Amino acid sequence: MRLAVVGHIEWVQFLAVDQLPRPGAIGHALRSLEEPAGGGAVVAVQMARLTQQPVQFFTALGRDAVGEACMQRLQALGLELHVAWRDAPTRRGLSLVDPGGDRAITVIGDRLSPSLSDPLPWKDLADCDGLFVTAADAPLLRACRASKVLAATPRVRLPVLQEAAVPLDALIGSGLDPGEAVDPTQLTPAPRALIRTEGAAGGHSVPGGRYDAAPLPGPLVESYGCGDSFAAGVVTGLAAQRSLADSIRLGAQCGAACATRFGPYG
Repeated sequence: MRLAVVGHIEWVQFLAVDQLPRPGAIGHALRSLEEPAGGGAVVAVQMARLTQQPVQFFTALGRDAVGEACMQRLQALGLELHVAWRDAPTRRGLSLVDPGGDRAITVIGDRLSPSLSDPLPWKDLADCDGLFVTAADAPLLRACRASKVLAATPRVRLPVLQEAAVPLDALIGSGLDPGEAVDPTQLTPAPRALIRTEGAAGGHSVPGGRYDAAPLPGPLVESYGCGDSFAAGVVTGLAAQRSLADSIRLGAQCGAACATRFGPYG
């Protein structure tokens, strides 16, 4: 299979802390890690691990040391990067997790998004069996429809989804995050499948109804990247011509495995 992601990157510092920040308290970091993450990067790396093949990742990065570090690390993780370089800082983030698995994330800077006007090999999109989009403009999202299977996250943003007006094979997002709440009646055409994740409670799919979370293959560490890993599994399953139910089960297994890692890649 040929899989690809069009989306964004954030250079994230992961800290395991003794407690999440609260006014007047001094906390201590027990463990730290830095990785290029964000929805686009996490989905692409999970796809590469599932298929054991390079995955094309179309993205945008700032012309800075952080952007260069993102590119080098993601190439080492099995991605074929196509980068639109921007004269702006690469977005960064801070992710904190306490011993109970509760998490808090702060992002620093604007999200950098690729555009159809960027001189990247967009013709390759037509060769994709599966494509996931986390950040794009409306013309680029329309161009992505050349892929055999096209899915996206609501983080693409509702105005972009509405302006592009493309038939998505799946719209996959968090059912717990108000920022990802999309009423399918707001989209024309409506996505063929609307999947909302609910963490340990599983989630809900239309069509299909409720689905269960997969058992964790080890102790819970943290939840960063679980939803994106889930999306990667679903899109990989659909691209392999599995049923929606089987693809959701694969996604749930990917999300469960991610919950046992510190950072999205382990």
